[in-house]
Amino acid sequence: MPTLEKVLIANRGEIALRVLRACKELDIATVAVHSKADRELKHVLLADEAVCIGPAPSTESYLNVPAIISAAEVTRATAIHPGYGFLAENADFADQVEKSGFVFIGPKADTIRLMGDKVSAIQSMKKAGVPTVPGSDGPLTDDDDRTLEIARRIGFPVIIKAAAGGGGRGMRVVHDEESLPSAVQVTQSEAAAAFGSSVVYLEKFLQQPRHVEVQVLADGQGNAIHLGDRDCSLQRRHQKVLEEAPAPDIPPDLRQQVAESCINACLEIGYRGAGTFEFLYEDGGFYFIEMNTRVQVEHPVTEMVTNFDIVREQLRIASGRTLSVTQQDIKFSGHAFECRINAEDPTTFMPSPGTVTTFHAPGGLGVRVDSHLYDGYTVPPYYDSLIAKVISYGDNRETALARMRQALDELVVEGIRTNTALHRELVRDEAFKAGGVSIHYLEKLLEG
Repeated sequence: MPTLEKVLIANRGEIALRVLRACKELDIATVAVHSKADRELKHVLLADEAVCIGPAPSTESYLNVPAIISAAEVTRATAIHPGYGFLAENADFADQVEKSGFVFIGPKADTIRLMGDKVSAIQSMKKAGVPTVPGSDGPLTDDDDRTLEIARRIGFPVIIKAAAGGGGRGMRVVHDEESLPSAVQVTQSEAAAAFGSSVVYLEKFLQQPRHVEVQVLADGQGNAIHLGDRDCSLQRRHQKVLEEAPAPDIPPDLRQQVAESCINACLEIGYRGAGTFEFLYEDGGFYFIEMNTRVQVEHPVTEMVTNFDIVREQLRIASGRTLSVTQQDIKFSGHAFECRINAEDPTTFMPSPGTVTTFHAPGGLGVRVDSHLYDGYTVPPYYDSLIAKVISYGDNRETALARMRQALDELVVEGIRTNTALHRELVRDEAFKAGGVSIHYLEKLLEG
């Protein structure tokens, strides 16, 4: 059984601090790796050891696999936690970590590869009984007649997606038969250029869906549980802005049925660690879109409604232990929201790096703030603009939302611009307060 005596945190910002806290709680030593621009990050200052792995650009630091492996070697770390983003879902990295003699805190490389390819992921989900979007059930070929036949069977509009795509890239919606052949060719070319693979597939295009996801944990030893669902429908350019748990207005029997199908899928593919099944939900139907094989940005809302530490369990699983709880042990209670605070202009959404002159985090019952900010910290221009997550919890949705409104009013970040003003508007928006807005709602709101 591997031991996690010392964990190297291969990430930055709030998630690196989150992992460090979980390690400290378990009395695990920590190594922070950082770029030259990140010497003053909070977790770097708190870690037992810190290693600079390269210049500011992420390609030369946080994506530099040899530098990260070398840092693990010189500090004699026993495991590497990838956080989210950067190398978290890079199967080759997971492979190299394990082959270099370290524990990768996440799924096996083969599992990451399986879920990273959208076509193989969908095929695996179908086999496990997870509901999927009607589609081509595999890659499209150069046979235009076959593609047209599939599209007619499904019904227009359809969407063409790159098998290796993600983050909203490599997609094209087609509304009629005439546009289909050229749309397939263009998407194939774009996919080859962006992802190194021209493989595309076709699905029914859902017009007003919600984004609902299910959090799972599995130990790779025949045990898996779910921690309920989240609604992440408030998005801009396919990037989540505000999340909540549980997803509102979903029939309990359907909620349970989908969650159980996700557990079955985990057991079917031998999943290990934390993971998230992402679905589109429309007209009472769930449709699988992808699985994230890592901890999610929005994991705190699930932790609030289950009173369960997801990152701590990741560490336990990586040490070779079985799950610390069964499904019956998980109790769902109340409601939670998370607002992603970004260093960006609230109107133009242009990044706003710079020095934070004042940072005041909100508090009070049911309020949690995950952030690496402090007075005098300089937000660099090189990375994702996420600087804080404000999380609220209440016995019901209304209470949690009221606490979020107050928390956002208390939040002070001076010296740089943030999107706090947008969040203050969203938590007072009548449609959002009613619950169940679609993934297109925010962009239409911003256009108006």
